[in-house]
Amino acid sequence: GVLLVALGLSLGLLALQGLGWDVRTPAAHLLERLEFQHTLMDGMLAFLLFAGALHVDFPGLVGQRRTILSLATVGVVVTTLLVGGTTWLVLSALGSPHGFGPCLLFGALISPTDPIAVLAILKQAQAPHSLETKIVGESLFNDGIGVVVFLVVLGYVVDTGHGPSTGIAALFLQEVGGGVLLGLLGGGLAYLLMRSIEDLHVELLITLALAAGVYTLAGELHASGPLAVVVAGLFIGNTEQRWTGEEHVAQGVRLFWEIIDDILNTLLFVLIGLEVLVLDWEPGLILAGVVAVPIVLLARLVSIAGTLGVLRRYRSFTPGAVRIMTWAGLRGGISVALALSIPPSVPARGALLTITYVVVLFSILGQGLTVGPLVRRLARAPAGDVAP
Repeated sequence: GVLLVALGLSLGLLALQGLGWDVRTPAAHLLERLEFQHTLMDGMLAFLLFAGALHVDFPGLVGQRRTILSLATVGVVVTTLLVGGTTWLVLSALGSPHGFGPCLLFGALISPTDPIAVLAILKQAQAPHSLETKIVGESLFNDGIGVVVFLVVLGYVVDTGHGPSTGIAALFLQEVGGGVLLGLLGGGLAYLLMRSIEDLHVELLITLALAAGVYTLAGELHASGPLAVVVAGLFIGNTEQRWTGEEHVAQGVRLFWEIIDDILNTLLFVLIGLEVLVLDWEPGLILAGVVAVPIVLLARLVSIAGTLGVLRRYRSFTPGAVRIMTWAGLRGGISVALALSIPPSVPARGALLTITYVVVLFSILGQGLTVGPLVRRLARAPAGDVAP
């Protein structure tokens, strides 16, 4: 709803621009000063991911570890390759070639699903707990993996055209391993501090410092900030009974982060809606974005079906799990931010921005408005989804 209002405002400004009123220029200048990519990746994302991780059931996450880890790693890589290769073939066939490198870059930035966009929807739809845990867990963890894949592909596109194959394992270990380790260390330190305190205000300040601190430190150490803050949030959210003897303190911390989550979500979707004002809307690029929508969905369907097909040997899944997880894989602000981080030296940067934005708009509006009814219609037998 917030996105629709912001999108309507943007289209209204464009209409006034067409009538001769120069209202787009000051609005575009404002957006450029805000720098969406830095606002989200260097400011809002740490708190949004921490708030999301704080409410995730860790025992349930451990029970779904095989599925979540498979989707957050292999699933991201497979989706990147499928989206990149298929997009390149389709655009070449349409007479709009952008080169394989930029198409693969698009596959990398569009592969991570967005926990920010899907958390509240699944709760409102009353999805089976195990299914909700898989979708949310995948979304929380594949951000860090997706950023690593994006950096590798960006190095392939921007530098010599030869990917840093010898450094991929080292980069993955540094980003992922470093992020997880920092999250555990930061969460452990915060736990020790909070265990000896029963003052709500002080504990709120500690959680704020934890989210901002581990994310910033991870960036300085070239580790994954998203993974660090997710692990820290999971640690704190699932040790609350041990670090506080007062129930109202734990409830106050959770309520505070729910409010932070709502405020930042609202700002995020307003910014996404206003980005219309600064993008290139050539008809050919809009068509390319429309074509990319089914490509992205089909690639996710293949990765989900393949992963769950292998894991069915060891466990059962909620009825309709493949279709629900495919449709619930929303793309959001993270994909837009990654697209904006592409350097101007990449020739297809403008095209990638517009194509990404079209996919994100469809994902949030089309999938976001319909995933709730889909969950209620298909997931009728939650008892069939058992832990491994």
